[in-house]
Amino acid sequence: MTLKNKVLVISGASRGIGLAIALRAAKDGGCIAVLAKTDTPNPKLPGTIYTAAQEIERIGGKEAVKNAIQKVVNTFGGIDIVVNNASAISPTDTQETTFKKYTLMHEINSRGTWLVTKYAIPYLIESGKKNRNPHILNISPPLDFQKHWFSNHVAYSIAKYNMSLLIFGWDGEFKEYALWPLTVISTAALQVLEIMADAAYLILNKNSKEFSGNFVIDEVILRENGQTKFDHYSVIPGNIDLQADLFVDEKLCDKMRALWKESSHKKDSKL
Repeated sequence: MTLKNKVLVISGASRGIGLAIALRAAKDGGCIAVLAKTDTPNPKLPGTIYTAAQEIERIGGKEAVKNAIQKVVNTFGGIDIVVNNASAISPTDTQETTFKKYTLMHEINSRGTWLVTKYAIPYLIESGKKNRNPHILNISPPLDFQKHWFSNHVAYSIAKYNMSLLIFGWDGEFKEYALWPLTVISTAALQVLEIMADAAYLILNKNSKEFSGNFVIDEVILRENGQTKFDHYSVIPGNIDLQADLFVDEKLCDKMRALWKESSHKKDSKL
């Protein structure tokens, strides 16, 4: 399993989950192009190209995105993987959400994801013809249309779900996936950056002809693929008081807590 010499385009990767995914791919020797609002070189990513423009923060200017994709192709010779991570967040109710914030969230989350993917598609198709296992991965939630996921922050939820709806629609055209964290960062949660990076790495190494159109949760897919040790992700070793992330069903989190408790008991019994 390796991403060596694969060309990755990752939006919103100057920090957070996007950067964690970039760093994980860099360990393999992947060629990483970062679409971000900063052009400050990161010493942890040698050989990385930072394609930055003021418009990319809002991803509103289609020429900025088109030019960025072309720059990646000119530099690396193609594109194998697109990770749509860039996202604007304002989880406020309708009265508290300004028109400016509403527009920003939809420009980045929905329009930006669509634009980056649109201009990368020809090169992903070429990657497939060369059997380089092309992928598209969106950092977006499962399509779970329960009212409580929307009622307190309608504008943000719709903007974020649009990224997932793109996955749903694109599955009829080509191969891509949505990945979402099980937990949020807190003193009682997992190290969400590391576990998301590991889950993304697993997905991006799967055969894209066989694994398509899936909405997956980080810890769940890692467990389904044989990983049994998760203590190293915990801020407080052995702490299983997980706090479910937004858009994650509490029943799923209860199931994960039970698995953590079970593994903790097994570990204790060996001592």
